[in-house]
Amino acid sequence: MNLATPPIRIGTRNSVLALAQANWVKHRIERRCPEASVEIRVIRTGGDRFSEAPIQILRGKGVFTKEIEDALLAYEIDVAVHSMKDLPPELPRGLVIAAISEREDPSDVLVSNGSLRLRDLSAGARIGTASPRRKAQVLHYRRDFRVLPIRGNIDTRLRKLDQEEVDAIILAAAGLNRIGRQERIVEYLSPEVCLNAAAQGALGLECRASDPIGEQISFLHDVDTFSEVSAERSFLNSLGAGCHVPVGARGSVAGDALHLIGVVAHLEGSAVYRDEISGPRANAVQLGQDLAERLLQQGAGRILGHASASAETRGNQTRVKK
Repeated sequence: MNLATPPIRIGTRNSVLALAQANWVKHRIERRCPEASVEIRVIRTGGDRFSEAPIQILRGKGVFTKEIEDALLAYEIDVAVHSMKDLPPELPRGLVIAAISEREDPSDVLVSNGSLRLRDLSAGARIGTASPRRKAQVLHYRRDFRVLPIRGNIDTRLRKLDQEEVDAIILAAAGLNRIGRQERIVEYLSPEVCLNAAAQGALGLECRASDPIGEQISFLHDVDTFSEVSAERSFLNSLGAGCHVPVGARGSVAGDALHLIGVVAHLEGSAVYRDEISGPRANAVQLGQDLAERLLQQGAGRILGHASASAETRGNQTRVKK
């Protein structure tokens, strides 16, 4: 008698974007292995429970990943689908990233009322973003903007824009593309104006190190994306920066070479440290470390220390209010 093969259980958050990403992985596995049964399991994370709180005051690492990783370790799911930019540098013991998928466009984009480009928005225009990185770079580009905190999933942010709570919002191109809302994009922001977050646009597929499912999903691994993300995350980690610090990184692979741009910005836009480096893609991690050291030598450490202290203060104030 043939026993049915157990289903492959994919764990994900409950946002429209997270479900779109998980379903993309599900469909790719089913196309590759038509005999496989694949299920989506929704898991609520700490970041979801406090969806209106500024991201920089949510304490601890992995606010969007911990509960999903706990489910992996408890054998409640077999594969976790994460946005790579949400993953802390160190994984829990016993877990591995089995694949980093081909990257979507890593750019930040502008969505605005009246379809106005960033340079055409009026003085005092209200720009909505929850990201210190975006805030810092946009204020450096134009100090006359008012940058307002805005959280929630993509549809929530678009609704707040449509209700004219803000004049424009900055989102990731990858998110809008994945949920089929790319028609809302007014402008792709250049890296000179707003450099993306490290690993933005890439998906990380996490599983138990001992589980053969890792080999089964390895076909989804993209070597170019892996090199780019490795350099970007190495840069971020070498700076000792987290989500509360305005840091951007963009790696680009061309043949055997890799080019990396890095930015560290003052939260209010008063200063931006920017540099770039090129080298063999095989040295992606070292390139990230070298670029971080360059910016630290230029004085970026002063910004990093200030941003960390500010985030700690905001976190303490929030806990007192509770």
